[in-house]
Amino acid sequence: MNERIVVSPGDLMGDGVFETLHLRPSGPWLLQEHLDRLARSAALLDMPPPDPDVSGLSASDGALRIIYTRNLLHVGVSEIPEPVLRQRRDGIRVLSADLGVAAGRRPPWSLSAAKSLSYANNFAARRWAARQHADDVVWLSLEGYVLEGPTASIVWLAGDELGTVPWEEAAILPGITAAHLLSLAPSAGLRPVQRMITLPELAAADAIWFSSSLRGLAEVVSLDGEPRTRSPWTPRLLDLLGY
Repeated sequence: MNERIVVSPGDLMGDGVFETLHLRPSGPWLLQEHLDRLARSAALLDMPPPDPDVSGLSASDGALRIIYTRNLLHVGVSEIPEPVLRQRRDGIRVLSADLGVAAGRRPPWSLSAAKSLSYANNFAARRWAARQHADDVVWLSLEGYVLEGPTASIVWLAGDELGTVPWEEAAILPGITAAHLLSLAPSAGLRPVQRMITLPELAAADAIWFSSSLRGLAEVVSLDGEPRTRSPWTPRLLDLLGY
C-alpha cells in the first residue's frame, strides 16, 4: 500500500531539516549524535526537537533518512546508491570553488550550521563539477580557507596530523563522521586537530578525504586536475570507522 504524505507549501520550499545515517546490522550508526544535530538544526528553524521512531531498524549496509518539517516527521530506509559505494571504493575527483562568503561570517539568519532541506545550491555545485568531468567540489572562503564539500566534511592527513575544519569557526555544518574519526585517531597513532587550512596547504597534505555518513571516507584522487597518489591510510581508516 502506498503511503500518502501531506505536505504544506513550506515543506516544498525547504523549510525543514533532515539527517542521513548509515544503517548497520547493529542499527543506525552514531544515532544519538545524529539526533542531537537534528535537534540543533531544528532549533535554528525555531522548531521543537523531534522524536523519530527508529527502533528495530537495521541493514547490512543501508541508508536511514529522517525528514522533519513543521508538518511532517518521516523516517525512510533505502539501499545506499551505487555511486556512493563507488566513491567509497575508488575515490573522487574534486575541484575547488569560491563559495563567495568570508570564513565564519554569515548573516544572523544563516542556516549554514543546520542540515536544512534547502540543498538546491549543494546539488547545483555537484552538477557543475560533473560538467567539468569531476565528482565533487571543495568550497573555499573569500580568504582562501577550505570550508566543506556540498554534502561532506573535509578531512586530511599531514604527517601524523589527522585534521578537519572547525565548524564553529568556519560557520559550516558540523560533521559527525569526521568528528568520530578524529576521536579514534589516537588509537591509530595519529594526532587529531581542528584548524583552518588554505587550499595550498590542503593540496600539500599526504591524503585528503570527503567524509559523510554513507560514504564514510571518499579519498580525493584528483584535486583541481592534479592526480594524487592513493594513501595506504584509506582502508585503515575505513576499517577503523567500521566500513
